[in-house]
Amino acid sequence: MNLILNIIWLVLCGFWMAIGYAVAGILCFILIITIPFGVACFRIGNYALWPFGRRVVRDPDAGAPSLITNIIWLIIAGWWLALGHLVTGIAMCITIIGIPLGIASFKLIPVSLMPLGARIVSSDDFLASPEY
Repeated sequence: MNLILNIIWLVLCGFWMAIGYAVAGILCFILIITIPFGVACFRIGNYALWPFGRRVVRDPDAGAPSLITNIIWLIIAGWWLALGHLVTGIAMCITIIGIPLGIASFKLIPVSLMPLGARIVSSDDFLASPEY
């Protein structure tokens, strides 16, 4: 089922959201100080391409630097990427078939707002690991 949902997601919105993350990542790589933001953009862009079967896990040891950089990220790029997920999610929820895709888009909003200090793991690894 994950494969079917991922293929539908990729065709309808995943490709476009990944392009948004790639553009944000390239812009972040222009300045040396924002390279960690660029790395986060490409990591989340990969997740935005194929979200079903994976989930976001917060790292409790991320600390204060992660919080500070997440606030900077939120001001620079996070809000417009989250807005893209919100609009996409609402558009997907218009049809009954698109509701699971809309929910997946809504699940991407928190990680698009605060990407640093988060890891993307397989759902199977998440359920099997006692540390999550």
